[in-house]
Amino acid sequence: MQALATLDWLVIGVFFIALIGIIVWVVRQKQNDSADYFLGGRDATWIAIGASIFASNIGSEHLIGLAGAGASSGMAMAHWEIQGWMILLLGWVFVPFYSRSMVYTMPEFLERRYNPQSRTILSVISLISYVLTKVAVTVYAGGLVFQQVFGIKELWGIDFFWIAAIGLVLLTALYTIFGGMKSVLYTSVLQTPILLLGSLIILVLGFKALGGWDQMMAICSGVTVNEYGDTMTNLIRSNNDPNYPWLGALLGSSIIGFWYWCTDQFIVQRVLSGKDEKEARRGTIFGAYLKLLPVFLFLIPGMIAFAMNQKGIVVNGEVFVLSTPDAAFPTLVAKLLPAGVKGLVVCGILAALMSSLASLFNSSAMLFTIDFYKRFKPDTPEKKLVTIGQIATVVIVILGILWIPIMRSVGDVLYNYLQDVQSVLAPGIASAFLLGICWKRTSAQGGMWGLISGMIIGLTRLGAKVYYSNVTDAADSLFKYVFYDLNWLFFCGWMLLICIIIVIAVSLCTEAPSQQKIQGLVFGTSTPEQRAATRASWTKWDVINSIIILGITAAFYWYFW
Repeated sequence: MQALATLDWLVIGVFFIALIGIIVWVVRQKQNDSADYFLGGRDATWIAIGASIFASNIGSEHLIGLAGAGASSGMAMAHWEIQGWMILLLGWVFVPFYSRSMVYTMPEFLERRYNPQSRTILSVISLISYVLTKVAVTVYAGGLVFQQVFGIKELWGIDFFWIAAIGLVLLTALYTIFGGMKSVLYTSVLQTPILLLGSLIILVLGFKALGGWDQMMAICSGVTVNEYGDTMTNLIRSNNDPNYPWLGALLGSSIIGFWYWCTDQFIVQRVLSGKDEKEARRGTIFGAYLKLLPVFLFLIPGMIAFAMNQKGIVVNGEVFVLSTPDAAFPTLVAKLLPAGVKGLVVCGILAALMSSLASLFNSSAMLFTIDFYKRFKPDTPEKKLVTIGQIATVVIVILGILWIPIMRSVGDVLYNYLQDVQSVLAPGIASAFLLGICWKRTSAQGGMWGLISGMIIGLTRLGAKVYYSNVTDAADSLFKYVFYDLNWLFFCGWMLLICIIIVIAVSLCTEAPSQQKIQGLVFGTSTPEQRAATRASWTKWDVINSIIILGITAAFYWYFW
């Protein structure tokens, strides 16, 4: 692995000076209350919202996981990445309800719609999953990427993985603690173009080295991924495919996507910081356009790396070798890029990891401060809430770092678990939000039991996975088939159906919510004034842009069918 040239270090230096400039400017702005700190004063414009949605989403699972998935299984993971249409669902369907309720967090919305217990359940699930999956995975992968890109094994006698991982966390934590949501939003505006430009350069140089799009398609379409004749370039695969059956992939990716894009604090918090309904919706449309790009910026470079390895392409005098699928993106960075450009791409990688982490820290701190601390001490002054938020961020950072050694010992396995964890988190939460907004009759008990049943089924599935993965001679049983052998995507679909049935059954057996309680929070309950405000918040251009995004998505499915 070649070391970085002086010009690369210069580019990285300029990036950090720009980043520090933005952070200093943000910190000097007054942060008088928790709305200022956690939601950037609720005055974000559509550019900041869209850039932040995209930059928050693009984390290590893209730089390592998505490029790795492209190199190992081809187009299969594209279902999760071509989800601009899901962000449109957030903007057109959910933004009006979230805006009217004036909530800070998603658990707080569930309290408005259901009861305080629902709020507590969702807060606990969200906080634990953030620390154990998102924070730890991002930091772990960050350490791995920088070890590969910088080509340093040890520094001052310490494993460079630790220096890179902890350095990344401390740097991001500092600006999140002092700058709050504003620093997350405004640094995203700097980080997004750099990330896009850096990844685009990799894509162009990769195609140039390989010999173009047709070469990649020819090599990858010649590699079968199952016994049913599907190749790496097939997005829709046989329903008997053990990993990505087409029906399971469409259902599972939609359920996980709905939970992540429309109900998860991590993403929705960007939209809640909008100046008004119009800016929030336009932010989601801009974010949806950006979300069409990761397939081309990360998944296809993984396929390029695979094709270069298959063909034995010579780059700068040496044969391109891909050690493992997960090394696809860092290897392309190290082998293909000239001096200066490599520095820019390293800045892009840094930007991706830092913006993801910053969003996580800010969302986790907000969940703790608003959903736990403020509920038990409602009279806390606003200034103190900001301080509590800063302390919560520090605690989350420490927990994330303490979790890394455990993660590193089971690193590869845990990476596969990340999608698994999300696939069992999503259905219960999705059922509570979906029925809560679509059906007036959904009762407080119904929504709450939807969440609880989702949590119980999900934990059973995860426990069974850990148990049966380690016990080789376990006898076959119905329990083993349902909670271990059943394809994870089909399991996700069945689990949503069961949670919805539980919500409906419990709602019909318990007292219906009063009209006053659900006013403006469910379809068909908004006042004429609320409807007029929503209608005034969009123009024909918003509709045209949304149709273009849906058209591009449909064309993508048609091409890779």
